[in-house]
Amino acid sequence: MRAEHEVAEAVDAVLSGDRTARIQRDAARVDELAADGFEGPAYEVFKDDLCREVWPILRGMLREGTLARIALKWCKAVGRPFWIHPDDFALLRSSSEARDEILVDVLMRALVSFRRSALIEGGWNPDYKGSRGPSSLATYFVGQCIWEFRRVYTAWAKDRQEWADRHALFDGSEEAALSNPKLFGPLLEAGHLSEDAAARLTTNFEDILSEQPSVTQAVVRLTTQGYVDAEIADTLHLTHSAVRMRKTRFRKALYAAARERRIWIPEQLHTKADARLRTERGAV
Repeated sequence: MRAEHEVAEAVDAVLSGDRTARIQRDAARVDELAADGFEGPAYEVFKDDLCREVWPILRGMLREGTLARIALKWCKAVGRPFWIHPDDFALLRSSSEARDEILVDVLMRALVSFRRSALIEGGWNPDYKGSRGPSSLATYFVGQCIWEFRRVYTAWAKDRQEWADRHALFDGSEEAALSNPKLFGPLLEAGHLSEDAAARLTTNFEDILSEQPSVTQAVVRLTTQGYVDAEIADTLHLTHSAVRMRKTRFRKALYAAARERRIWIPEQLHTKADARLRTERGAV
């Protein structure tokens, strides 16, 4: 079966209603959105609806291995080098958190390329005369997400490997951290600085936070105030995976600064540490 047909069947298996009627509704909506140049409040609603529609489809395809397999097939067909480590393949099939983390980035990238190629440049054609006829917008968008998977997976896998290398020798003890400069040695040593130095470090933390996107700032500030992920997601109207993704990215920026002895990291953002270490490190 051709990969394009697999995508269409995966979408049709989840979405209810007649495909022809769905394509007609999609065409009418595209005409409405085109009047405003595919931007503005109506387009934001359209994007939210589209993401909500395809999210379970993409999660299912990633869990079953279909999405990754099609991405590999498409990249091979156009000569793009792409390889998925078997361990990562297994993780994406077994871990809902891993799937959500990678799909958030896939969706964000696909929304940009979809707007350009499908809508502005007219790549989506409701009158297409191919072997299966035209596809719905959801099917086209899922295909766009599969194309973006290669780049997102590569960055995700690289981050996981770097994180594993940095923490390979860390057993949760202060001795292990201090013995390996790639880990938390500089961060733990920061606990012995003077009050003036500590105040300066706190200022640097705020500087780094202020450079982040506004949503990330909100997630981090609510986290340091003691709110859990579910409460933050409800407050900011985000998915739980989006909250975790923003915290993870900001945590990486903090650890990079901590290794340079410029900041302290808030207690609530620490990972791989027991209660004693969290107490010793303190919080901003």
